[in-house]
Amino acid sequence: MRSESLLALSLRTLFAWFFGLIIFFPLFWMILTAFKTELQAIAIPPLLFFEPTLENFSIVQERSDYLKYAMNSLITSVGSTILALVIAIPAAYAMAFYPRKRTPDILLWMLSTKMLPAVGVLVPVYLLFRDTGLLDSRTGLIIIFTLINLPIAVWMMYSYFKDIPRNILEACRMDGGSLLSEIRHVLIPLNMGGIASTALLVIVLSWNEAFWSLHLTSANAGTLAALIASYSSPEGLFWAKLSAASALAVAPVVVLGWFCQRQLVQGLTFGAVK
Repeated sequence: MRSESLLALSLRTLFAWFFGLIIFFPLFWMILTAFKTELQAIAIPPLLFFEPTLENFSIVQERSDYLKYAMNSLITSVGSTILALVIAIPAAYAMAFYPRKRTPDILLWMLSTKMLPAVGVLVPVYLLFRDTGLLDSRTGLIIIFTLINLPIAVWMMYSYFKDIPRNILEACRMDGGSLLSEIRHVLIPLNMGGIASTALLVIVLSWNEAFWSLHLTSANAGTLAALIASYSSPEGLFWAKLSAASALAVAPVVVLGWFCQRQLVQGLTFGAVK
């Protein structure tokens, strides 16, 4: 029996490494291509051994002002995350501790909005942003990022709040605590881990959002997604420069995910599916 358990454990480990390498390979190849010249990037068969160059990274910075796009991504991602949490925490509190008959239906409806193809509402959203002066603005991106990530934030916070014993809130009320005191001094401190994992997930989703960034911005508020798209031209794809821009775009969020992987995994498992 023990040998069978060791065999099963070895097989699971082997499959985990296999699928992990499959998922990691595109990122590895993108970084490898970023250090090639354009001719080396399109060479057949592909080159694994070559003399690396930093020319592509220099061109990306000189041509496109990487720091500007990165700052736009940072501001819109963090801003939309803060706004989403400000809305999601009270909403999740109301549904978790004061549920109504239709609360499950509301939660299901909110989640179903994530299944709506974004292109289906592109025209009305574009016209609305045009008429309100939000096109090509960080404020517009913060609003749209908040709206598309709000269902996930509410669902995760709702799952965390459901685990808090009501006795704690009742004790707070017995001590004369108000509704704001319950949220500020009881719910938030008890759920800092849940709030952190929700915030990290929303930041990653906002940072990686490309569809709305490409269609609602141009020169002023373009994010790193717009920077990457700029290396596609009628003349073709500049693979080496495209890879360098992509590597610079994903580097911050990859580093963030690496250092905060425990909170991210906790949010994806406990907060999202429990």
